[in-house]
Amino acid sequence: MSPAQSRICKGCWQQLRVPVPLHGLASVPFRAFGIRPSRMNPNTCTVCELMFTRIMKARKIPVDVSILFADLRGYTALSQSLPPDAVSSLLDAFYDECAEAIWDYDGLLNKTIGDSIMAIFNFPIQQPNHAEQAVRAAREIQRRCEVRRKTLLAENRGLEGSELGVGIGIDSGTASFGEFGRAHRDLTAIGPVVNTAARAQAAAGTGEILVTRTVFERAGRDLVRGEGRDYQLKGIEAPVELYAV
Repeated sequence: MSPAQSRICKGCWQQLRVPVPLHGLASVPFRAFGIRPSRMNPNTCTVCELMFTRIMKARKIPVDVSILFADLRGYTALSQSLPPDAVSSLLDAFYDECAEAIWDYDGLLNKTIGDSIMAIFNFPIQQPNHAEQAVRAAREIQRRCEVRRKTLLAENRGLEGSELGVGIGIDSGTASFGEFGRAHRDLTAIGPVVNTAARAQAAAGTGEILVTRTVFERAGRDLVRGEGRDYQLKGIEAPVELYAV
């Protein structure tokens, strides 16, 4: 079971010790003033979102985070054979299931990139066990997407025999978070930890989660079992030890 949705804004409680209600009758007066669950993470509120955006536009800050990349495998091939509405439904289902799993574990769904997503854990909601949270979210993504895959197979025979599934990569470490770019300004994290997580995702097989040694050491053997194996990841000169979850 994934964690229940928070009844108060976790950001306001962490930073200000103010219990801003997000749901129920107590939240009605706040909604009248535009204070409601954030689109970035519904366990935070629009006040947090505004503060977060202003701070990130003003400066870039180093943060210790866990980065998760998930990619929908088989989507490109299927998009050539399925009708447009079925393709759209498939991608929507992937985004929805990823978002719910990430939010359940207090992650931030930072980007949707074609048939991939990028999530950040430990920012803006602080989590001392963020590597563990990222791994749990990854496992929940796989569980949710497998359930949805079976439903889609039952509804559309055009998916039979396809390599439909999700590959996931996770790394933990220090990233620089802020607003980057000139022609197109974007709030995101950059740094080796982001690149490594993306490359680990690319190396993962369909239905597989690959994590770095840093994630393995932080999350522990209860979540990450087995022995690590060296992978030669694209764009990274030295082999990277990855563990299958």
